[in-house]
Amino acid sequence: MNLHRLLQRRAEAGRPVRAGLIGAGKFGSMFLAQVPFTPGLEVPIILDLSPTRAQVACRAVGWSEERIAATRYTNDPAELLGNAAIEVVIEATGDAAAGLMHAQQAIAAGKHIIMVNVEADVLAGPLLAQQAERAGVVYSLAYGDQPALIVELVDWARACGFPVLAAGKGTKYLPAYHASTPETVWGFYGISPEDARAGGMNPQMFNSFLDGTKSSIEMAAVANATGLTPPPDGLQFPPCSTDDLASVLSDREGGALHDRGQVEVVSSLRRDGSPVDRDLRWGVYVVFEAPSDYAARCLAEYGVATDASGRVSALYRPFHLIGLELNVSVLSAVLRGEPTGVPSGFRGDVVATAKRTLSAGEVLDGEGGALVWGKLLPARRSLEIGGLPIGLANRVPLRRDVREGQCVTWQDVRVDENTPAYRLRREMETRFGGS
Repeated sequence: MNLHRLLQRRAEAGRPVRAGLIGAGKFGSMFLAQVPFTPGLEVPIILDLSPTRAQVACRAVGWSEERIAATRYTNDPAELLGNAAIEVVIEATGDAAAGLMHAQQAIAAGKHIIMVNVEADVLAGPLLAQQAERAGVVYSLAYGDQPALIVELVDWARACGFPVLAAGKGTKYLPAYHASTPETVWGFYGISPEDARAGGMNPQMFNSFLDGTKSSIEMAAVANATGLTPPPDGLQFPPCSTDDLASVLSDREGGALHDRGQVEVVSSLRRDGSPVDRDLRWGVYVVFEAPSDYAARCLAEYGVATDASGRVSALYRPFHLIGLELNVSVLSAVLRGEPTGVPSGFRGDVVATAKRTLSAGEVLDGEGGALVWGKLLPARRSLEIGGLPIGLANRVPLRRDVREGQCVTWQDVRVDENTPAYRLRREMETRFGGS
């Protein structure tokens, strides 16, 4: 509640918060759009594979030519990470391996790191967070993206003394979506391939939103940051309206929860494909319980909608604004030394799962591809089966056949064990062991 006041003090003192951005894609561009309207916040350097593309992005979001000219654009990570004026780094590439490298380098340089890159966070975030704490810097999930907003709702409930039954988000889901490929994705969205190309829409990225992978990644991040548990055999995506959150997301008979205190994603479609009224497709929620008869009576007195017991209710937010809200994380890290969500253990993992029967010799094509989707599992279960994390399931050849619906394991693939991403992931598994 005091970030703006603290930022004003920095602006008045002539000491603006200086952030370095890595990745000027959609999320990064939305963040950049707010910078000119946030006195006291500056982005003097932007790292992107294509510095020219980053410049174009700045112009597209409304930056003045003067601001563009005053900004350094580079494709050299050392130039950004070695810049002494940068206090906080925003990792928004979406590439898990690159994200791990950038985060470690930022931490080693004594800079706070905002991990927009949820793929990297789920791959080895608990270890990165531990390294950041030891270095005296903040490692944080990105406010505006759904995981950090869910973490905020969970924190609100717990700070108020309400036990949390469930937390998560909404999405558009049908079971058939798990088999979707970049070639079929636009039909599920009701968009022609021509319109998608004209809009610059990446079919593999959009497919990861649809086939369940992105939901699994985000819920693993929430589980790791809050201590809530993943369901034992993947997200169930129950159809649910905002009015029914408290009754559907219950551990009582007929409820959709396997365990009390669980992450789950609700669908905006019923299984027959018909829309759910008052859906939560773009939003986030927490389901909580009144801990006493008196508290339950207060809920009734103040018109709070509950389930039939009168004790369980839900608080939800119907939308998220991704990069337009990222300032909250940036300023919280620099001005308060606090993350907007941080992994505290390895509780949820996302395992590559065959979309169809796969043959030895085929090369996995990663998140949103044609061969595998990411399934959320409890971390201990993933370690027991030797599950291949979705973040390392790209450009990896299969050593043997894998049946449709089966989780891919380390033993099923030939993986380069000398890559930094592989070594960091294995170190994280050893240190945290499915905590």
